Amino acid sequence: MKGISTDVIRLGKKYRVVNFGDIYEFEVVQFLRGDNFRFKDLTTLEFYEYKEIVAFGKGKDFEIREL
Repeated sequence: MKGISTDVIRLGKKYRVVNFGDIYEFEVVQFLRGDNFRFKDLTTLEFYEYKEIVAFGKGKDFEIREL
C-alpha cells in the first residue's frame, strides 16, 4: 500500500483515493465507527462512506494521498 494510512486522515482535509482504477477526490465531513468516515466527493458533490469504496477489496493500485 502506498500513500498514507486511514489513521492519519483528518476532518475537513481533502484527499485522493485510487482503487481498481477509480479515482475519488473528497473532503472528510464526519468520522464514523472504526476506520470508516463519511466524505463529500469534490467532483459530484455527493456523500459517500469510505467503506463503500473498499467494499470489494483494495486493488494493486490502492493509494490514499492528501491534496
